[in-house]
Amino acid sequence: MIKIIAGPCVIESAELLDTVAERLVAINRTLGTDIIFKASFDKANRTSIRSFRGPGLEKGLRMLSDVRSKWGLKLLTDIHEAWQAAPVGEVADVIQIPAFLCRQTDLLVAAAKTGRIVNIKKAQFLSGEDMLYPYQKAAESGAREIWLTERGSMFGYNNLVVDFRNIPDMLKIAPTVVMDCTHSVQRPGAAGGKTGGNREFVPAMAHAAKAFGANGFFFEVHPDPDNAKSDGPNMLQLDDLENLVKTLL
Repeated sequence: MIKIIAGPCVIESAELLDTVAERLVAINRTLGTDIIFKASFDKANRTSIRSFRGPGLEKGLRMLSDVRSKWGLKLLTDIHEAWQAAPVGEVADVIQIPAFLCRQTDLLVAAAKTGRIVNIKKAQFLSGEDMLYPYQKAAESGAREIWLTERGSMFGYNNLVVDFRNIPDMLKIAPTVVMDCTHSVQRPGAAGGKTGGNREFVPAMAHAAKAFGANGFFFEVHPDPDNAKSDGPNMLQLDDLENLVKTLL
């Protein structure tokens, strides 16, 4: 069974989390999937200092725990500093390492020591083959299960391109390789102090990745992406998720 990760970029409100979680539960029931709920408690790498970051660690983890209790979904969230790993590991099933931080040894070691699944996103400046070394850091620090995620490579300024050859290269390292179908259509910093993007290409990214062997798919989704507080231009409309997942199964 392929792995599906979906949810809003950042925790905006309890109401948003419930709206998305309710839809994910319905999709799981209809399609027989086990979608993992994703949301960030802190977006520490936003373009501008005035960008919305989220509720922070303590409140964010309470809100994510509420999602698990109310909706029964597995959880994924990301960390930016090593000290965050232990408390996040008490709540999340999967701890995600952001792409820009995938070479941070202390972060990888701390995530691995929680015993949770560690999802390491490939940096925009690394090849798929280079991900052997972050993988080894986590594995040798005790991680029981490690996923690697493709999310595109920098292509000049304000642009990403996906080299799909990275997927089979990373499958030689890890048994699970996830395609981040929404961050890969970002236009970093290309929208006047915030990140732009082209969400119309998200389905094509997913299907191309599947053709190259990806066995996991990551979608940031929102009921109103144009008014989302983070990554709106590249987030998938929540209502479009079910049909796209259906085509990938």
